[in-house]
Amino acid sequence: MGDTPRTLLKWLCDRDRLPYRQFEKKFTATGIRLFGPDPSNPTLGETQFRRWTGGKLVTLPSPESCQILEAMWPGYTVEQLFGPPLEVDPQAPAFDLEERVQMTAREAHDGADATAAASISDNTIDELRDQLVSLARRYHGMPAAQAYEAADDLRREVEQHRDRTQIPVQQQTLMILNGQTAALLAVAAFDLGYFPSARTLARAAAVYGESTRFVPLQAYADGTLAYIAYHSGEPNEALAKAQRALGYSGLGDIAQRRLRAIVARAYAYLGDVASARHAIQLSEDGGRDVRDDLHDAVGGEFGFSEERLAMSNSTTALIMGDAEQAEAEAGRALVLLGGKAQSEQSTHVRAGAAADLAHARLLSDNVEGAAAALTPIWEVPPEERKTGIVVRAARIGRYLAAPRYHGAQLPTELREQIEEFTRVSPPYRLGSAVPLLAIGS
Repeated sequence: MGDTPRTLLKWLCDRDRLPYRQFEKKFTATGIRLFGPDPSNPTLGETQFRRWTGGKLVTLPSPESCQILEAMWPGYTVEQLFGPPLEVDPQAPAFDLEERVQMTAREAHDGADATAAASISDNTIDELRDQLVSLARRYHGMPAAQAYEAADDLRREVEQHRDRTQIPVQQQTLMILNGQTAALLAVAAFDLGYFPSARTLARAAAVYGESTRFVPLQAYADGTLAYIAYHSGEPNEALAKAQRALGYSGLGDIAQRRLRAIVARAYAYLGDVASARHAIQLSEDGGRDVRDDLHDAVGGEFGFSEERLAMSNSTTALIMGDAEQAEAEAGRALVLLGGKAQSEQSTHVRAGAAADLAHARLLSDNVEGAAAALTPIWEVPPEERKTGIVVRAARIGRYLAAPRYHGAQLPTELREQIEEFTRVSPPYRLGSAVPLLAIGS
């Protein structure tokens, strides 16, 4: 198995199979993501890499290098990374073997594909499509930073293959795959709190959808642009984007459900309660039993499950001030989620619904019930605290800051817990000026 790693950084590099060349690429790409394509960005030589991983540092590297390292492994401080390894997960050897098997399979496939000279094998496109589907379906169980890196790696790979073919049908398929990766990147950027970049990536996905006439992708991208808009304080823009997408033909029931929920949220934020309630009702209708090739065939993050709908409508009810409906919808979301296999349960939905349930109880002045409802959110690891959860938690913190709770022990304790919960979340640590409005995703 080799020598015992002297630093946590070395252990993580071994776990993630990052020898110097792969580490340097990831380090450089993360620097560009954080600071832009600046020539003054930190660089990393092999000797320096050996010193970092070998426990031979006397002082920490530059602040920029430290920031890059903490962004590469959210949840760890740079002091931890350069310190001794933490307690090793007993499942680590199995994880390493799985990573090795996946990498070997990829390398073998790439080697076979190279024999196709300037053409692309249909098997290569099938492999890229499988990777996209797998990532979309695993997204709910991944930290947003990890999902972003995986989607960006896939985007680069798709781009490389686009340059190798002039066959129109292959170009079309690869453009659709590019658009889908851009859509996942937009969601991940949003979950990390990078709203401007999320908007740019969602627009790129919309362009791919429009250029390829792949309407479900265009609708998904417009829906993403809509909820970025209302989180940015632009409810009219949100409503316009979602309603435009609803006008597209060829959308399945799940796509319609997602867009109706977004419309309901925008109406609620605008204060049009009657229209918001009507949109909620439409979102909960059974539909026409129609499917499409993105929201249904790919699914995962492109889908919109019943429990996610219930969570979204709970938040909309809170915006309308309807505590009873909010509590009912949040409770339904948690029941629906509990009926799924553990591997299919979304931490984001559980925490979001729990936060909405707590807020609904606070509207009825049930502080003890709110404290009990909040229990699941404290269990969310820092790296998995996405924008939607952080927004909801911050909204509760603001509610508990009301004068009537001043000096009360339990509200004060909850407010302090929420402050710590949000402080270590990626949207606070990495995102740029996330506007924590009284709405959630």
